Amino acid sequence: MPAFKGASFQDRQKSTAEAKKALLEKFKARPAADDPVVIEREAQRREIAAAREARVAGRDARLRAEADERARQEAEKQAALQARLKVDEEAREADSIVEAARLQLEAEAAIQTKALLEIEKRAERDARYAARKGRKAESKSERRRHR
Repeated sequence: MPAFKGASFQDRQKSTAEAKKALLEKFKARPAADDPVVIEREAQRREIAAAREARVAGRDARLRAEADERARQEAEKQAALQARLKVDEEAREADSIVEAARLQLEAEAAIQTKALLEIEKRAERDARYAARKGRKAESKSERRRHR
């Protein structure tokens, strides 16, 4: 493999000078600002920029309209959800009122049942007591007769 031979200092100076000269020629070859080609090119650029601005404005308006529509739909969904939640809450409240009334009726029925049981027990106890008194009275009267 041959050894690398770098460019000498004069070669580098020469290529730099040629590059500068080419840049200067390119700059000089550029047409003046009042040249019809330059004016037409500038007009085309303005048309392109105006069309771009119109597209951007149209896209922005469309995006704003879509965002407004989404916001409106979301608001409708939220309103429907709130209405549904309110109806559900009212139904739960009505159910809780009915449940409270049912529990109260059950409690009252339990109290009445308990009171009736107590009355029956008292009546049975009183009947037993009266029967016992009656037996005692009979046995006393029989003892008196046999004396």
